[in-house]
Amino acid sequence: MMRVVITGGTGLIGSALARDRGEAGHEVIILTRDPARTGSLPPGVRAVQWDGRTAAGWSSLLDRDTAVVHLAGESIAAGRWSEARKRRIRESRVESGRVVLAAIRQAPEKPRVLLQGSAVGYYGRSGDEVVTESHLPGDDFLASVCVDWESATAEAESLGVRRAVLRTGIVLSRTGGALPRMALPFRLMAGGPLGNGRQWVSWIHLADEVGAIRFLLERDDARGPFNLTAPRPLTNRDFSRALGKALHRPSLAPAPGFALRLVLGEMADMLLYGQRAVPQRLLEHGYAFQYPEALGALRDLLD
Repeated sequence: MMRVVITGGTGLIGSALARDRGEAGHEVIILTRDPARTGSLPPGVRAVQWDGRTAAGWSSLLDRDTAVVHLAGESIAAGRWSEARKRRIRESRVESGRVVLAAIRQAPEKPRVLLQGSAVGYYGRSGDEVVTESHLPGDDFLASVCVDWESATAEAESLGVRRAVLRTGIVLSRTGGALPRMALPFRLMAGGPLGNGRQWVSWIHLADEVGAIRFLLERDDARGPFNLTAPRPLTNRDFSRALGKALHRPSLAPAPGFALRLVLGEMADMLLYGQRAVPQRLLEHGYAFQYPEALGALRDLLD
């Protein structure tokens, strides 16, 4: 049995992972600022208070049979990117990463593995180029955040802790994240591509996101960056067609780029520019996707 300590354990990915590991018989600990607000937790899962700024009260939870999954960070899609909000997006990831590293330093026994959260935004605006884990980082805001986020815990490797980095794409789930908001215009018969529709969408079904994390927890030879994306990314136009098909709705009403920028400001770039990321290292290590095709994934979630 493994103890799995999750930061960001009340979010979309963290809560699904906690449920999966708890049901498998592992001890799961969610670190949260307010344990009382976590509500009813699945069997095998408990919440421990964490202020996000110190290792006090939880570094003692770490030992050689512990895995740490660091997913904490303020949502990048919860509002327009003011300078203050951009600062919080960066600091929530970097500072919490430094605290995770401090907890590992203080632990009497080092954990078995650290899985460090990140995103395919690491690669910046890469156009039509197929992006694997060896691709250099981009130079925009999200890319710089991902670089700093990953760097915050890099020292764990020199402490003897196996570390894998989770560069995640758009996670598709029926209960949260991007998909319900993406589907709403289609349900209202007003769905279509965003901007020119030529930007790439690197997506992953929530079941494969959790499955890939579980796979990386268990593979002792899995180190370094891994793209957590389905093996077949689509252009936004083709993804929109698949979404319309899954919902039995047309995909005819494009959202002009200028309108998105008017409403969302700089955050619109996240929708108008993408990455054609593929999970090369995950496939090389032998992970088998449950949902490699977008239409199958969308039908599973939306039917």
